[in-house]
Amino acid sequence: MDAKPVIYFDGICNLCTGSVQFLLKHDHRNRFRFASLQGEAGQKMLRENHLPMDQYKTFIVEDGGKIYTRSTAALRVLKLLGGGWSLLYAFMIIPVFIRDAIYHHVSKNRYRWFGKKQTCWLPDTKWNDRFLP
Repeated sequence: MDAKPVIYFDGICNLCTGSVQFLLKHDHRNRFRFASLQGEAGQKMLRENHLPMDQYKTFIVEDGGKIYTRSTAALRVLKLLGGGWSLLYAFMIIPVFIRDAIYHHVSKNRYRWFGKKQTCWLPDTKWNDRFLP
């Protein structure tokens, strides 16, 4: 089994797909794999972890057999991305209820602020090996 962390994202959210595109550009070590929450792998992960299968309000990272959500997931990705981005992991000192309140506010407004697609975003074919079905 591939030990690379998997980032699960909302495939119709412009903010979410923009974040994935950012990570593809900056993940020079090809550390991450990706899957949309609406796809086969995303739905399987949601089902196995008893998470809502029709609500895509959170960013999820599966790493080392553990599931991370919301602000903790986002900060973990920045830490794993390395370089200067890992310095942002220092925000973990902020209590999770505060970090997640901010995360929830952005999540609640992301479609209004950033828009959404009618169908799931499909990456360029050069990235196919980085995406789960």
